[in-house]
Amino acid sequence: MDPTGAWDRAETEAFLERETIPIRLSCRTKGDDLWMLSLWYRYRDGALWCATSAEADVVDYLSHDDRVAFEISTNEPPYKGVRGNGTASVDSDPDKDLLKTLLERYLGGTDSPLAKRLLSPDRDEVRIRIDPDRVYTWDFSHRMAGSVPERE
Repeated sequence: MDPTGAWDRAETEAFLERETIPIRLSCRTKGDDLWMLSLWYRYRDGALWCATSAEADVVDYLSHDDRVAFEISTNEPPYKGVRGNGTASVDSDPDKDLLKTLLERYLGGTDSPLAKRLLSPDRDEVRIRIDPDRVYTWDFSHRMAGSVPERE
């Protein structure tokens, strides 16, 4: 990944590893319509990894067309983030290892009612690997300095 924009590779990777903002993922349906969804993600080894149910519509869509666009950006000013495009691949995660990692990352553990429901043995889970082709970063911190309250 060689990003263009505000950050170099190290800054981009630090943002992706630090932030727990869902990734907004865009793909095409089998009818060639655009589709957007939000998923939890983890950045590792140059790829973005997401987990979802094997029954999710996006799994069907990606089997038809593996090209995707994505954005991971802050929701509060000063705005900053990473966007790009690439290809996605889907494979089974029978032990739900990635889902467990994402539950730890986003919820702090696997003991919540949501985690227990997602980890149910009756639910089949898949991993989505997004390999970025183009990555662009932006950081409006300098531009917005003095315009928004400081956040801790």
